[in-house]
Amino acid sequence: MIGLIQQLQRRTPLGWLQLNREKNRLLVALSGIAFADVLMFMQFGFQSALYDSNTRLHRSLLADIVLIGAQTRNLQRISTFSRRRLYQAMDVPGVKSAEAMYVSNMIWKNPQTRRETEILVIGVNPDKPTFDIPEVNQQLSAIKLPYTVLFDRGARGEYQQTITKIAQGQTVTTEIEKQTITIQGLFKIGASFGADGTLITSDENFLRLFNRQQAYNVSLGLIQLQPNIDQQQAIATLKAHLSDDVKVLTRQEFIEFENDFWRRNSPIGFIFNLGVSMGFSVGVILVYQVLSTDVNTHAKEYATFKAMGYGNFYLLGVVFEQAVILAMLGFIPGMTVSLGLYYLTCNATNLPMYMTAVRAFQVLILTIIMCGISGAIATRKLQSADPADMF
Repeated sequence: MIGLIQQLQRRTPLGWLQLNREKNRLLVALSGIAFADVLMFMQFGFQSALYDSNTRLHRSLLADIVLIGAQTRNLQRISTFSRRRLYQAMDVPGVKSAEAMYVSNMIWKNPQTRRETEILVIGVNPDKPTFDIPEVNQQLSAIKLPYTVLFDRGARGEYQQTITKIAQGQTVTTEIEKQTITIQGLFKIGASFGADGTLITSDENFLRLFNRQQAYNVSLGLIQLQPNIDQQQAIATLKAHLSDDVKVLTRQEFIEFENDFWRRNSPIGFIFNLGVSMGFSVGVILVYQVLSTDVNTHAKEYATFKAMGYGNFYLLGVVFEQAVILAMLGFIPGMTVSLGLYYLTCNATNLPMYMTAVRAFQVLILTIIMCGISGAIATRKLQSADPADMF
């Protein structure tokens, strides 16, 4: 290993010298690679925001096991099931509690702009914490009042003045389903691709607001187990004990169920994967153009190397050296620009767009592979050519 390092140190950096000699061409190449990296970073960022934003509610549930209707596709396309299944679940040994949750998208008037928009409304039992969200749990007594709700301060839209008034203790009212409601408090979950915001209220208030919903038809069943109970055994017992009109999932399986919908049954997941592929392809084409031009420009020099006894492996190494240098140098501005775009996107949409070390490393590896493929394509003619034909 030491000998290899010493050999590399003694080696003339032909790849860098050739790139550095044509500075305009180098800048064009780096701009192209940075552009391709920005495309990949943004698509990965949107994809991650898609999964993270749509499962924040799922991750905050205080439940070991979740019951959903058999026809449920995701949280915004949910099918109800009979409350009787919760009573039946309580008969299973090891089940501590089984609570109902009501979920529906409703039309409400933005308290600030008075424009009608869609919002996700959740009805829970106010006598027992349902979410691992301290702000919500501290205000459960407030939503026991008729037509009173808690509002998500992370909602997407023009709500700044409304949030300020509520935070100052002022009364804010608006309409939902042509009924007047009072916003009593705030919490934060954030917007998602499926909903611009969320309201949390009591189960009784939910049924008042959404009078088409029958009390015996629930959206989710939240089951907590007794301590030291084997979860998989409890799930197997519940599946055998309950009817086929419900699915029995762990909380993690419920999260994956939501992600799987957006990944496979929604065009959005496909679009983001296609965007990554397009960014990668654009980078391959741009880097190939630069390296191919360089190879053609220095064809006689490469021929001289071959005539002197240097093999194709050596010449390919020179081109790969250029490819790796381009990848490393182009990655830096690409990541820098992406960090700025992540910040702007997060502020504009309230989506969880942030850079992670794993994503940065992933894009770096893709960039190196991208440039390596371009280098391999650019040297095909060089490897098959006879030195005498190049003069």
